[in-house]
Amino acid sequence: MLKNLPSLDRLIRTLQNVPYLASKNVYRVSMYFLGINDKELERFCSAVLDAKKKLKKCLQCFNWCEDGELCSICLSAKRDQGLICVVESWHELLAIEKAGGYTGVYHVLGGVLCPLEGIGPKDLTIDALVQRVSKEGFVELILATNLTPEGEATASYIASKLQGTNFKISKLASGVPIGSNLESMDRVTIYKALSCRRPF
Repeated sequence: MLKNLPSLDRLIRTLQNVPYLASKNVYRVSMYFLGINDKELERFCSAVLDAKKKLKKCLQCFNWCEDGELCSICLSAKRDQGLICVVESWHELLAIEKAGGYTGVYHVLGGVLCPLEGIGPKDLTIDALVQRVSKEGFVELILATNLTPEGEATASYIASKLQGTNFKISKLASGVPIGSNLESMDRVTIYKALSCRRPF
């Protein structure tokens, strides 16, 4: 169909490799890029390249940071360094921050355990989490993985790795529907889930 339009074919094939971009939107996104002027396109490409060049993972929590080796949350003197919230990705961290009310620090796993996709403990930052909580004086660890089978399995695995520790391990409470993602929830639901957390 697009054999006479190799440039368009290449653009569409490239966009099809972008995760989370629904196939029905690939053509719309293609038309958007083809329709904007050169300055807007250069600005878009520059923003992507700039972010790719400057952003890196925080050496402590694996959140994104730009200046230095630690993110602004880890460096903040206003955060409760005795309270750590374990999340799957930066999206969940951002959702909790937007909800407000949480004043502790974070640990970003970088995903969840999923043997069917070949994702095991070594592919996540679980070992770094275990090392971190063994060295630092945490009072409570909140397992805030999504309530999916993979998220629950990951939380259980982490809890088993931390057996015998002298701090409290809790997980999100009611208010978070089974099978849902934090990223898509409203602030009140996230706040209630954090406020009413229970022992794991």
